[in-house]
Amino acid sequence: MLRYATLDDLPTLLAIENRCFDTDRLSRRSFRHLLTRGNAVTLIEEDAGRICGYVLLLFSRGTSMARLYSIAVHPDFVRHRIGDRLLEAAEAAALEHDCVSMRLEVRRDNPPSLGLFRRHGYRQFKEVLDYYEDHMAALRFEKRLIPQIRLALIKVPYYQQTLEFTCGPAALMMAMKALDPLLELNRKLELRLWREATTIFMTAGHGGCGPYGLALSAYRRGFDLEIHVNEEGVFLVDSVRNPEKKEVMRLVQEDWIEELQQLPVALHCGNLGVDELRQKFEAGGIPLVLISSYRIYGERFPHWVVVTGFDDHYIYVHDPLVDAENGETVTDSVNMPIPHREFQRMARYGKAAQKAVLILYRSHCRSELPARS
Repeated sequence: MLRYATLDDLPTLLAIENRCFDTDRLSRRSFRHLLTRGNAVTLIEEDAGRICGYVLLLFSRGTSMARLYSIAVHPDFVRHRIGDRLLEAAEAAALEHDCVSMRLEVRRDNPPSLGLFRRHGYRQFKEVLDYYEDHMAALRFEKRLIPQIRLALIKVPYYQQTLEFTCGPAALMMAMKALDPLLELNRKLELRLWREATTIFMTAGHGGCGPYGLALSAYRRGFDLEIHVNEEGVFLVDSVRNPEKKEVMRLVQEDWIEELQQLPVALHCGNLGVDELRQKFEAGGIPLVLISSYRIYGERFPHWVVVTGFDDHYIYVHDPLVDAENGETVTDSVNMPIPHREFQRMARYGKAAQKAVLILYRSHCRSELPARS
């Protein structure tokens, strides 16, 4: 019998965990947290009142992707197809949460689990060396839970931001690398882009990157681009209270715009809908979109993502932020499926609902320009 786990099951879940795993075990504290949080589900299989195994799912806020965080079957029941039933139940639970795909990681030296997932149609898409505590590699798998949806993604290399305020540079790096495979992604470039594109240099205040600074950084590196904003106000100023800092941000943005107006860069004032974004994408552009993180992370801060694909229901993005504090890994941030309507809600920031999109294109017509210091 399948049912949802409760805190009363915690001792048995821990016992199964300790029997099944030698390393990377979930602690009592982790189980308690996951059993009581709103965006996680734990299912168990019982036989004559005895718990045979469990499966634990995580759901991403604002996206349509589930992650199978852990699955374990008590050794006494390994030949009873408990794992198959738990996996099928997990997929059904993911569909109930409107998830379009399921992702997971498996130890490379775990043939039974590898066989289970491959038997159920999971596709390996990456190997991560030195992933587990004992340095064993992990194989990452994914399954489309709604296979009839057509999906066409471009290959955008993933880069995780290393600082809380460098989402813009990280997203820009991913887009540039997709257009120029020879570009090397590293932390030096991430910080250089941030220094060029940040809106303010002060000990306190906003440290994020607005659309104009990012656009100039991309142009100086030989890329063609379009800028789309819905208004001409100072970007990212809502979180800054100090009048002097606001004035500095205004002057920096004004300087950027004056420089951009002297360059062959298209500046548009208006909104880009999902259909227009898709048209730009299919024409060879790679969009960077400013969103409010609230609908994904429950906190309000401006955040840049890079679009990697579309289908009739979802936009797919690389999110440079990995929410490790909530048990997420890079797997959860790559090609995140977001419903069209949800994406339109999150693609704005602040009280003024500021919107910004950069569309990058490959350019063969000009050499790289030096960045200003």
